Amino acid sequence: MNGLAGAIELAARVRCGATPAAAVAERQLARIAALNPALNALVQVDENDVRRQAVLIDARCAAGEHLPLAGVPVTIKDNLWIEGRISTCGSWLYRNHRADRDSWAVARLRQAGALLVGVSNCSEFACKGVTDNRVYGATANPWDLNRTPGGSSGGAAAAVAAGLGILALATDAGGSARRPAAHCGVVGMKPSVGRVADPWGFPVIGRELNVIGQLGRRVADVALMLEVLTGAHPADRFSVRMPRLARRPIQTLRIGYSPDLGLDYAVDADVAACLEQTVKRLQSAGLQIQPVVPQWPQGLPTASLLAAQHAELAAHFGAAYRADPSGFDPVIAEQIEAGLSLPATQLVALGALRDAVVGHTAALFETVDLLLCPTVPVEAWPRAALGPSMIGGRPANPRAHAVFTPLFNQAGVPALSVPCGLGAQGLPLGLQIVGPRFHDDDVLRLGAFVENILALELAPLCFAQMPDTLEKA
Repeated sequence: MNGLAGAIELAARVRCGATPAAAVAERQLARIAALNPALNALVQVDENDVRRQAVLIDARCAAGEHLPLAGVPVTIKDNLWIEGRISTCGSWLYRNHRADRDSWAVARLRQAGALLVGVSNCSEFACKGVTDNRVYGATANPWDLNRTPGGSSGGAAAAVAAGLGILALATDAGGSARRPAAHCGVVGMKPSVGRVADPWGFPVIGRELNVIGQLGRRVADVALMLEVLTGAHPADRFSVRMPRLARRPIQTLRIGYSPDLGLDYAVDADVAACLEQTVKRLQSAGLQIQPVVPQWPQGLPTASLLAAQHAELAAHFGAAYRADPSGFDPVIAEQIEAGLSLPATQLVALGALRDAVVGHTAALFETVDLLLCPTVPVEAWPRAALGPSMIGGRPANPRAHAVFTPLFNQAGVPALSVPCGLGAQGLPLGLQIVGPRFHDDDVLRLGAFVENILALELAPLCFAQMPDTLEKA
């Protein structure tokens, strides 16, 4: 895609010595220097460290180590740790926090030979649908610098879209990897809960919902990254060993399609038209796709699933907020205030509702093998706003753009966003593919099939601004 090498091809060339990791590092650093100032996608880049990593990767390859991600440029979201580096979680509270170890997923990437080229921006505590914070400011969408890339992994998605990294390590507790991927025209994966261990690091908001996410320009690259990261750890009570499941031909799978998840979610007309056209093309390619109307627990449309997030923010940061409210993003401050007044009985009720969501999702996947739906109902909006004021001709609250992703975090199932075209304003849109828990590989294989059928060449303007020598690793 776009003349840029994929992770699989690049790693193969670095392993055999055809392309030294040191050369990849220089080209990547030049690209970052040229494009990142306008994007603010990466908030930390240590050029000397990148060069040191490259020398070590070349030495490991020369010694005969098989490194699945040899020399592949990867960015790390700022709510994950890189040993010895400032890690802020997008919060003023952590502006001077220096990580004393790598996050477990970061360590896995190093072991696989990845070239860690920088730290990507995120919203405060990864708890907003746009990417800005008081430490580093706002990140721009590479497709339109006046637009948001979404959040909270907006820096990760923008970096991949602009070619600052080939892959990005992120997190997803309600769509934080998938929605920015959709808004930036890249691939974003939320694995099954527990597939990738996350045993230490910052306090995680939405601990039972949060997963380590992967972003890239190609589904195959994202699948490779997930394979490298897959693993359990005894210090993470949510992590599990993945079961071995039979590989099923894509054409034999029963695939459901729901434009509104049965909840009457608003979708812009151009988004709905793009998704309908995508479904028709997939049907013409031989897939068995039928409309479905998912059933959900009574009361779900009006329930605030974010209440648990508010309570966790209050539990972890309430004391610091009371001591100095000025250190917090006003949107996060509102969430903490809401959490401080939340009764415990409401949290118990939310737990029961989540159990019901898990049950209804399992029932859905007894009738279909995979589900298609929008990733986002609207194109990216101006950076100054938390969300669009209107969606589908209806007034929209600040979270109306984020409704299609959180249910699948509640259910703990895998979900993938793949680019499916451009909206009326020329900005990317995403198709979301969802499967039963542990059927991540089916989700990824369907994503690769969609990618192949659509054969999109999505690239923001910044690709055309770079010399060819930087677009080929």
